Amino acid sequence: MVNDRELEVLINEIYEYYGYDFSGYSLASFKRRIDRLYNLDGFKNFTEFLSVVRSDEDYFKRMVEEITVNVTEMFRDPLFYKVLRNEVLPVLATKPFIRVWHAGCSTGEEVYSMAILLQEANLLHKSLLYATDLNPTVLDSARKGVFQLRMMKQYSENYIVSGGKKDFSEYYTAHYGLAKFRDELSEKLVFSQHNLVSDRSFNEFDLILCRNVLIYFDKDLQEKALQLFDDSLSKLSYLALGTKETIKFSPMHKRYEQLNREKIWRKIK
Repeated sequence: MVNDRELEVLINEIYEYYGYDFSGYSLASFKRRIDRLYNLDGFKNFTEFLSVVRSDEDYFKRMVEEITVNVTEMFRDPLFYKVLRNEVLPVLATKPFIRVWHAGCSTGEEVYSMAILLQEANLLHKSLLYATDLNPTVLDSARKGVFQLRMMKQYSENYIVSGGKKDFSEYYTAHYGLAKFRDELSEKLVFSQHNLVSDRSFNEFDLILCRNVLIYFDKDLQEKALQLFDDSLSKLSYLALGTKETIKFSPMHKRYEQLNREKIWRKIK
């Protein structure tokens, strides 16, 4: 087990060697994942573990994969997507061009879900979706637009509950147990590495989605990320968070109004 002092040393060394800042992550969550990795790989002491992290970039990448949570699915929380479909997209349709940012996109399932919504609203041709994550490995996976075929039944059910009317299989080609999503969707996606802790805003967006990421941050880092999103949203644009996340206790909440009971807010000031 790694103690709190060793965790502090690890966080500082990671920042020094690789520029990744984990200082704002929930300490309990960070410690749990480091302990799991430490025991899984059979390290005898913390000095040995730290030495490998500093000297072996491939192992560091593995560590980042363990720390960052990558649990996602297409049309996750279908009623959330139904609100996007019925209430948000008709408003975005009035804009000459639509910019969407998926922050913490993981392996890309939700990004492709959004692309499908835009396609069905006849808006994809004038949209660009930026998908970012701290973890370069999951970004490489997301770029391919290839998912396990066995998951398509669940994804199809989610899609229908979200208001989808088509045969979901129209959007992908099945091959050897994999589902490859159509190029016309991926052509509108831009994947890049971005750190919510240290990186700045890089555009002005009409919709930002960051779902089930902030729950792993401490309060200060949550506020920092929310301020980044606020700086990146134009007036009358939208911010979407996960089911256990909110802006209600943030100073910025007075500039937003919430849609229904879903975690979607519109910037009104």
